[in-house]
Amino acid sequence: MTLSFKNLFFGVGTLFLFFAFLILAKTILIPLAFALLISFILYPLVTRYESWGMSPLFAAFLSIFTMIIVIAGGLFLFSTQIIDLSRDFSDIKEKILIVFADVTLYANKNLNFLPTIEKGELLGRIKNWLSESSGSLVQQTFSSTASFVTGLFLTFIYTFLILIYRGGIINAFSQFFPYNKRTQANKMYSSVQKVGQQYLSGMLIIIVILGTINSIGLLIIGIDHPFLFGFLAAVLAIIPYIGTTLGAAIPVVYALVSYDSAWTALAVMILFWAVQVVESNFLTPKIVGGNLKVNALTAILSIIIGASVWGVAGMILFLPFAAMLRVFCEEYDELKAIALLIGEQNNSAEDQERVKFLARWWERIKSWFS
Repeated sequence: MTLSFKNLFFGVGTLFLFFAFLILAKTILIPLAFALLISFILYPLVTRYESWGMSPLFAAFLSIFTMIIVIAGGLFLFSTQIIDLSRDFSDIKEKILIVFADVTLYANKNLNFLPTIEKGELLGRIKNWLSESSGSLVQQTFSSTASFVTGLFLTFIYTFLILIYRGGIINAFSQFFPYNKRTQANKMYSSVQKVGQQYLSGMLIIIVILGTINSIGLLIIGIDHPFLFGFLAAVLAIIPYIGTTLGAAIPVVYALVSYDSAWTALAVMILFWAVQVVESNFLTPKIVGGNLKVNALTAILSIIIGASVWGVAGMILFLPFAAMLRVFCEEYDELKAIALLIGEQNNSAEDQERVKFLARWWERIKSWFS
């Protein structure tokens, strides 16, 4: 077996140019990628409207309008808690500064190589720094908000156009294949669409289930704004592995600075730990994992690469696109090795037994309510 340095050079160069293109054109590609996934999940709704006699143009518009109404309704339900939390923000910020100052002073007293500083002086420096950086912070917030609104508008436009011209787009891509392979190509495109649709549908189900469980748990513990924190943590769970931890950290910090007893924060930590165990070992493998069929190594690499290329958007997008890449590579003999590397092919006997155990309990729980 010989190694062609020429082919290796062109392969590495092509990969480098591909990622450079992703970074340089991210303002266009990120809304387009989100629009592609949204169009996958809205596709069944569009076809349903079209079966009722609606034109493709009106069916696409009505599907997007339905999605906007659902999202706006969800935001309206949490608007009261958001307003109440914003009123308490000044007190929360002051308490966070005091906690940060106490931790810094504790480290200052126990580490000899740090210079001595008083608590009042430290708080004064922090507040001065916050006041000096507030102008740049407001500017960055305005810039980020403007970019978000622009990207959201472009996403809706792209989604609308993809849903209208979906037939022509598929036919255009099918022309790249020989005539006798076009049926197979259309089948592959359908499989890719189903993977994206099932991923998004599964994540929506996960958000509803986790948000409900989190909110009920926080309500029982006695945390203010339980539904806001519960569903915020559920939405952040879209970011695999990292989002669950971040979503739990927000109510834990709020409990630490808002309540005198540390047991409240500990109860919140235990709640989210228990929910994460159930979510990672049962809910996600049962609802989403079977649809994605992506192994843990690929998932972690997708998050890291996505974060380095597109930031938070890349962390969300690269995992479903990795699953779609697996479906694409399975159609080519030369790329089946990549599909095997991406796919979840090597489940251990212990993992299989755990899945069977959880499945038996799930069937038993369902039988209690049937």
